[in-house]
Formats: sequence, structure tokens, C-alpha cells
Amino acid sequence: LREEVSKKWTISYCAEIQPEEIAITSGCNQAFCTAISIIAKPGDKIVLPVPWYFNHKMWLDMKGIHCIPLQCNSNQEPDIEALKNIVDSNTKALVLVSPNNPTGREYSEETLLKCAQFAKKNNIFLIVDETYKDFRSSRDAPHSLFKIKDWRDWLIHLYSFSKSYRLTGHRVGVMIASDKYLHHAEKFLDTVSICPNQIGQKAALFGLQRLDDFLLSERDKILERQSHLLMNFKDINNWEVVSSGAYFAYLRYDLSNNSEKVVKRLLREASTLILPGTMFGPKEDPNLQKTFRVAFANLQIPKIIEFCNRIRQIDW
Repeated sequence: LREEVSKKWTISYCAEIQPEEIAITSGCNQAFCTAISIIAKPGDKIVLPVPWYFNHKMWLDMKGIHCIPLQCNSNQEPDIEALKNIVDSNTKALVLVSPNNPTGREYSEETLLKCAQFAKKNNIFLIVDETYKDFRSSRDAPHSLFKIKDWRDWLIHLYSFSKSYRLTGHRVGVMIASDKYLHHAEKFLDTVSICPNQIGQKAALFGLQRLDDFLLSERDKILERQSHLLMNFKDINNWEVVSSGAYFAYLRYDLSNNSEKVVKRLLREASTLILPGTMFGPKEDPNLQKTFRVAFANLQIPKIIEFCNRIRQIDW
């Protein structure tokens, strides 16, 4: 499986990645936990852009590592200028998820390169979680970070087979980093699940070797669903789609000052469940009180239209 990942990633990123630079983990969450465990200790700091993926924050809390929130700009991308003001000698890494969970935003090449340059300059790691990379709007390489000569000194890449090949319950993920860091990762992995389940690994290998056409069709299907969501989520009083991509759309309701109350109202009056922005960052953040995550990837197009109509029919 590591050899096949090496071949595929070398082609898709147009950069050479060796099998010994690849670890197979029990899902991408474990890959993240592993990465954090080998670079940070209790009392250290990790920067998470807001909104963040809640499992990342949960692991940092459990490890006694300080989460430093980084505000995003109007495009839902990390604010590089704000980043300069929050990093100190105790900061160990900046974590990015692209395409993002919860916003769906695909970070631009410019933003990723600026984050990489910042990480190098400040001697911190750049951890990039690309769980949803197979569902990007472009079929080009996701980024050029692996082409940077010294990427092994500061870059850690994470990936999951769960979404791409419908292996959610089988827990198979990937962590790519310098083999000198993976040597330490082995110690962590050997104290938890030791080895990802073999059936999941065989399924992931089968997917990489034989399911390229299937994956492209899944990507096209999800992009079509995104398109229908954007076409139909219109003319709803005080609501807008802030960003979307891969599995998610990020909505904003301007009149809200309590996103959890809005979610409960949607459930009560429209039998519709979405997640409040406060699940993805500091609860006191006023922006999160106005925002919401919608997971549309598994909805048939008629149900996406129905979802938009149900929100529209409420007297906002």
C-alpha cells in the first residue's frame, strides 16, 4: 500500500515521494494525532484557523497543548498577517485543512505557499490535512509544496481513504513526512492500534489500483450536487452561502446571534439538521454565531432542492 501511495502521489503532485516517507494509519484522525504527538508536548502551541475541524481541537485539549485560533479572511482562507502576531517560540505547527472542513474552501496555491514560507521562516511545521483532495474543483495537482526542495524539514501531509473509496468504518489513512519523523511516529502507532486493519488496507490498495474511473465519477457527482446547492440557495432572507466545496457548504444568517438556537428552529420547523458554527471554533466568536455547516455530498439532487426550499419557507 505504501508503494502504491508513493506511485500515485509522485504522479499527482509531480514530485518524488518515497515509500519510506509514508505511514499507513488507522484513519486520518489517527494520522493527525500521530503528527501532533511527535512534534508537540503539553504546554506547547498549535495554530488552528477558525473555523477549525473539531476533532483537531479535541486532541489538542486532551494532550494539554494550547490551541491558538487564527482568524480567516473574507475568502475563508488563513489570514497571514494575523498569523505573524500569534506565533512565538512555543508554537510548533500551523494546521490547514484543504478543501476545508467545515467551509469547503479550497485554499489557493498562493495561500499555501505563503503558509509554507511562514512555517520555514519561523521554524514550525506545516500540517496539511487533504482528506477531501479527490473532490476538488480542479484535476490539477492540489499544490506544489512537495516540489519545494526542503519540504521534508517542515511539511506533514495527511490523507484519508474513507471518503474516496467509501471505507469510513475501515479506518485507513496516510501520513507523509520525512522518514526521520516517521521513525518517531512508529513508536506512537505501536502503542495504539499497532497496525491498521488488513481488510481496510487491501480495499485501499484495490481502490488506488483499479478505481480511478469510479473516483472521477464520484467527484463529478459531488461537484454537480454543489452546483445545484448554489443554484437553489438564493432569495432566502438574510441567508447566503459563504463558501462551498468538496463535501460541505458554509452558510451565514446575518440576523443570528445564537447559531444553536437557529439550528434548533430549523429542526423544529423544517425537520432539517445542520451544524452550528460554534462547533468549529471559540463559542464566544460572534462570526460563528451566524454561520452553519451543511454536508451535501450524500444528498440526492432533489433533496438538495428540498433542503433549500425548507429554509426558504421559514418566516425569517
